[in-house]
Amino acid sequence: MAEATVVFADLNGSTGVFELLGNAKATQAITRLTGWMGRVCTLNNGQVVKNLGDGVLMVFTENTDAIDAVMEMQRVHTERIKTWPESFKMRLQIGLSRGEVIEQGGDFFGDAVNVAARLSDLSGPDQILGTETVIHELEPNGPVRFRSLGSMDIRGRNEACLVYRVEWQNEFGSEFFTLPASLNAMYPMKTTSNTAAIRLSWLDVNATFTPAQLPIHIGRDTETQFVINDPRVSRLHAKISWRAGKYHLEDVSSYGTWLRFAENQAVINLRRQECPLLVKGEMAMGAPFEDFTVPTVVFTFQAT
Repeated sequence: MAEATVVFADLNGSTGVFELLGNAKATQAITRLTGWMGRVCTLNNGQVVKNLGDGVLMVFTENTDAIDAVMEMQRVHTERIKTWPESFKMRLQIGLSRGEVIEQGGDFFGDAVNVAARLSDLSGPDQILGTETVIHELEPNGPVRFRSLGSMDIRGRNEACLVYRVEWQNEFGSEFFTLPASLNAMYPMKTTSNTAAIRLSWLDVNATFTPAQLPIHIGRDTETQFVINDPRVSRLHAKISWRAGKYHLEDVSSYGTWLRFAENQAVINLRRQECPLLVKGEMAMGAPFEDFTVPTVVFTFQAT
């Protein structure tokens, strides 16, 4: 057996493209994209194991080569689809795991292969999720930034897996990456518990949700679970989910979501990204907090 970093890169949204373009044209478009992913892999000293529909399984002997490849994929592909119609955009979601693998007949097997595929499923569009074995191979103060998402249950494994998100965007400020760690130090007894419900408030609109009721959406659409009637708010603006014992806020809007926590002035600007909600705070929907008219949702936690 040999140790390798396994990468599974998948195109999110391909089903809708098949419906819009038909089988022949959609297959041609997806084949071009997966072929491009394969070329990025080989240029970074990796090996394409196989294509699986709209996904590609790859292995890298060197962990840093795998990281370089997936970050290049996200950066280039995200820039590429900026001008595409929203209904045609297929976003990349990528999972990585490092461990011992077995090669048989050109295919690869092992726990790392299964975990990489599962993390690709669990990641959101434009995200890269990696295991602790991947992150520990990186330089502590190196150029690659990452953030812990906590332990996740992986289907087919008896033990939970500590998962990190690799931050590939150039524009994020340093406070975005240091805030979760600083919050843990500042509020060691105040983080949300397994029995806490999340309460949302905006003007005279209030609602409380337990983990069992999640995920829920915040948006302008009357079908969302928390409706904000403001033109700066997208129809589906943000999603709150429950994962690994924590609440997570994900921005799915056109204009972004600004987030800040109590007793901390650092502001996180989420654009198609997510952040754990560790303590009470507030979120500005569609414009920064500097705009005093922006719809601002206050979130708190209460025992159930």
